[in-house]
Amino acid sequence: MKKWKYSALSVMLMGMTATAIAAPQLQELNQIVTTVNDGVILQSDVNAMMKTVHLNAAAEGQQLPPNNILRQQVMDKLIMENLQIQQAKQLGLRIDDSQLDQAVADVAKQRNMTVDQLRQDLASAGISYPMFREQLRNDMLASEARTIIVRKRVNILPQEVDNLAAQLAKQTQQNVQYNISQIQIAVNDDADKATREKAKQEADKIYTEIKQGANFAELAYRYSKGPKALKGGEWGWMSKEEMPTIFADQIKTSSKDSVIGPFRSGVGYHILKINDVKGMPTVSVVEVKARHILIKTSVILSDAAAKRELENIRQKIISGKESFAAAAKQYSADPGSAANGGQLGWQVPSIYAPAFEKEVETLPIDKISQPFKSQFGWHIVEVEGRRNVDRTEAALKNRAAQILFNRKFNEEAQTWLQDLRAGAYIEQMNKVNNG
Repeated sequence: MKKWKYSALSVMLMGMTATAIAAPQLQELNQIVTTVNDGVILQSDVNAMMKTVHLNAAAEGQQLPPNNILRQQVMDKLIMENLQIQQAKQLGLRIDDSQLDQAVADVAKQRNMTVDQLRQDLASAGISYPMFREQLRNDMLASEARTIIVRKRVNILPQEVDNLAAQLAKQTQQNVQYNISQIQIAVNDDADKATREKAKQEADKIYTEIKQGANFAELAYRYSKGPKALKGGEWGWMSKEEMPTIFADQIKTSSKDSVIGPFRSGVGYHILKINDVKGMPTVSVVEVKARHILIKTSVILSDAAAKRELENIRQKIISGKESFAAAAKQYSADPGSAANGGQLGWQVPSIYAPAFEKEVETLPIDKISQPFKSQFGWHIVEVEGRRNVDRTEAALKNRAAQILFNRKFNEEAQTWLQDLRAGAYIEQMNKVNNG
C-alpha cells in the first residue's frame, strides 16, 4: 500500500455519494466538532485524517499511539491548518486552477505516475479527487501565508552573515593550499617616522604598479628584501597552517591572482599575491558587457513600426553614419542606459528578461543583434565582451545567508504559530468520535 500524506488527502470520506451513506451517518459526518474563529472543523475532516494516519502507519509498519492521543494530535493539526488558511484569506491570497494543476502534476511526478494514474490510486483508496485538489489548494494557501508573514519577522544582520561565512570558509579551507608570492619592503620596527613613511610610500607605489598590470616577479626581483626575493618572491604551495601567521591572517579571499596589501609587520611592509589555489571548491560565472537601444510601443507606435525604426537605426550604425552611443542617447527609451550610450555594464545575463538574456548569451562579440521583443519593448543589443568571474566568496556569503534564513525562519514560524493559536477563539462543539 502506498503512503499518502494527509496534506494531500484530508477528506477521503467526503468523496462518498449521498446515496451510499445512511442519513444518520451523513448527519454525523457533517457535524461541526470545533469552531476556529469564523471557521469550522467537521467530523468528516477528523475522520478523514484519522483514516489517512492509519493507512500511512500500516504501510510503514509503525505502531500508533492510543486513539485518544492520536485524536488530539489530529485536532491540533486541523486547527493550525484552519488558522493559516484564515490568514491567507485576510492577505487576499488565492491559488488559481493553473497553479493547482501544476501542483497535482508535481505530486504525480513524485510518485512516478501520470495524473490519470494518480486519480485511479485515489479512487481505489476511496478518496474523492475534487476534495483532494481542494485540500492541496488549502495546503498551498497555508504555506504561502506562512512564508509571507514569517519572512517579515526574520531579521539577519550583515555581521551574522560575515561571521558564518568565515566559519564556512574555515571548514572548506582545511585541505586548501595556496601558491603565493611576496614582496617585502624592509624597515625596522624601531625606525624613525620618516623612514617608515618612505617605506610605506614605496610599498604603495609597487602595489599600484601591480594593479595596473606590472609583472609581480620582476618587481620582487627589483624591490623585495624578503627571503624568496631571488625566486621572484614565490613561496610555492602551502596551507594556511604552513605559512607565516601574518600571511595567513591577511588571506581573506580564495581568488586566484588576488593582490593583498600593503600590510605592516615588525620587519617592514608586505604585498602578497595569490598565484593559484587548489582544494577549494570554486564558483565561476560568466559576465557580459552589453549596450542596447530600446524602443517602446504605444497607442501611436505599433509593434511593426517600432521594429522598423530599430532596423533603420541598426543600419545607420552598421554603415558608420551614426555611432551606437549617439543613437542610444538620441533614440533609446531606457533612461537609465541611454545617457551612457546604451551601456549596461558587466552583468550576469540571468538578471535580464528572458528574451534579452537569450540574446546576450548567444550573440557574438561586437555584433549588433536584429531587433527583438521583450516585455519592455523592442531592442537591439551589442555584446562588447565576456569574462569569467570568481564568485566563490559571494557564493559562501549567499550560502551563509540562506542557512541563517532557514534557521531563523523555522524558529519564527514556530513562534508565529504559537501566537496565532493563542490569539484564536477555539471552541469544541461536539465530542469527537473515533473516526
